[in-house]
Amino acid sequence: MSEFTDYLREVFAQFGPVHARKMFGGYGLYHDGVMFGLVADDTLYLKADAATRDRFLSRGLAAFEYEKNGKTVAMSYYLAPEEIFDDPETACVWAKQSFAVAFRAKATRRSGGR
Repeated sequence: MSEFTDYLREVFAQFGPVHARKMFGGYGLYHDGVMFGLVADDTLYLKADAATRDRFLSRGLAAFEYEKNGKTVAMSYYLAPEEIFDDPETACVWAKQSFAVAFRAKATRRSGGR
């Protein structure tokens, strides 16, 4: 793991145990087996959906994007707000929100989209 992913364990300590898994040149950030965050180039992105996306966008927090076959692909992970790194309670609130989004998405996939 990287120093940054180790540091994220401290950032989210009030939320609960988190661990990072290496993936595609970055890391997935997991809690209870559910990926709620993404780390790329030591930058944290949190899971969002239609219900929570505006919370990120209203603060100017951009979606994670990557290039594939000459096209830019945006994912449903958005830049984490800076204040979570200084405020454990705020980090917990944002983590709970992103975990809930990821948990709903995982449940939807398991039920075949119903």
